[in-house]
Amino acid sequence: MSDQNAYVPPKVWTWNKPSGGTFASINRPIAGPTHDKDLPVGKHPLQLYSMGTPNGQKIGIMLEELLAAGHTGAEYDAWLIRIGDGDQFSSGFVQVNPNSKIPALVDRSGPEPIRVFESGSILLYLAEKFGAFLPKDLAGRTECLNWLFWQMGSAPYLGGGFGHFFAYAPFKQEYPIDRFAMETKRQLDVLDRRLAESRFLAGDDYTIADIAVFPWYGGLVKGFLYNAAEFLSVHEYKNVIRWADEILARPAVQRGRKVNRTFGELSDQLHERHDASDFETKTQDKLG
Repeated sequence: MSDQNAYVPPKVWTWNKPSGGTFASINRPIAGPTHDKDLPVGKHPLQLYSMGTPNGQKIGIMLEELLAAGHTGAEYDAWLIRIGDGDQFSSGFVQVNPNSKIPALVDRSGPEPIRVFESGSILLYLAEKFGAFLPKDLAGRTECLNWLFWQMGSAPYLGGGFGHFFAYAPFKQEYPIDRFAMETKRQLDVLDRRLAESRFLAGDDYTIADIAVFPWYGGLVKGFLYNAAEFLSVHEYKNVIRWADEILARPAVQRGRKVNRTFGELSDQLHERHDASDFETKTQDKLG
């Protein structure tokens, strides 16, 4: 390996070689589709196109929570988008999300389909559509959105920063790992201090803020992400662990975490979801 301190940026950057790392095959500096393929459409009003990454889990959890709360209009079909295979660059997916990132949602309950992309936008759309998991008073709503947008701005430092350099980069480098580990621990401390004074992030009630933050930071302290719990000493964040345990105990969260999941125990994988009974009758091995 060449000396990492010897790199001098060129005057003009050009894309002339793969970047290396786990996701090098799907990284590119341009947008748009790479191939023509329509997205499937099921029988329900809501069509979810996703994969069970932390960002993808948010929407599966939200939809299962809505159904558990009695919102029958939240019935949905969940279609697997295999990001490692480049499914997100199909012409159909790009029409729904020009940014080619999961999750993406199409609401077909009205006269014209509505596309919704970016996980925070989808959570807010569903919360407003069904009047659930979003406080109605101005102060409560604002506190909820504070933490929702905190997650949207903070998680890239955890995932694309720490997670990439710690787990997925082609070789380990001290500087980026130290830099992003420091920031990840600072973010965990922000959450821990908030949860020392509040049961959930927005107050006493469980909201879309918790649904957004849990798959990332709850997953981290529970040891689900990057095999990094010991490295980051997550045991220090006792309030985050308490909060994560309470959320993980919710049946809708347990179901939502399985939706479009392609890794882990077979019993925790449900590649596609089209009916509530799928959780009892289908696992990854039955889907083939």
